[in-house]
Amino acid sequence: MAEVATARRSRITPERAAELYAAVLDLLREVGYDALTMDAVAARTRSSKATLYRQWGGKAELVAKAVRHSKPGGSLDRIDTGSLKGDLHAVTMRSDDCQMEQNSALMRGLAMAVHSNPDLLRAFREHLVEPEMADFRRVIQRAVDRGEIRPDNPAIEFVMHMMVGAFAARTLIDEQPPTQAFLISYIDAVVLPALGAPTG
Repeated sequence: MAEVATARRSRITPERAAELYAAVLDLLREVGYDALTMDAVAARTRSSKATLYRQWGGKAELVAKAVRHSKPGGSLDRIDTGSLKGDLHAVTMRSDDCQMEQNSALMRGLAMAVHSNPDLLRAFREHLVEPEMADFRRVIQRAVDRGEIRPDNPAIEFVMHMMVGAFAARTLIDEQPPTQAFLISYIDAVVLPALGAPTG
């Protein structure tokens, strides 16, 4: 039975999934999470609702995977510049300023929905938060292994918090979208000194 279910779930090609994810993000920007329906996704993408449920199980899973798919460059394992500063700068440079502005607006719209929808919170943790935290831990561990930062530095546990905080607070405090220049200056002025890492 599990083999049949797996075969059914694999019928959507990666290209078709990418089209569906793009449509989901467009709908999210237009109507928000609460007003987004699987009927609307099916109509926008000329899919059957049964196919969407069979492939993704529900709205929360579909939205979380769509957001994850929109993130640039896959795993941070591909980034290894030889220094923590270089790695964090490279992470920032994966998205241009236009993409950052779009992602910032999208995440602001989803923030309230995440906290009022347990299914969406679970899906976000599984598909976005936990993978990104694991990626950042590997980047930091490489810096520890290179001797750039001490393994007992308490700031290590807050790297993800610092990065997400800077991204989110830029609009709230400065009324401007996050940009590559802003995030790189934040990394150099805040993140690296907190970790005791070289800034030069």
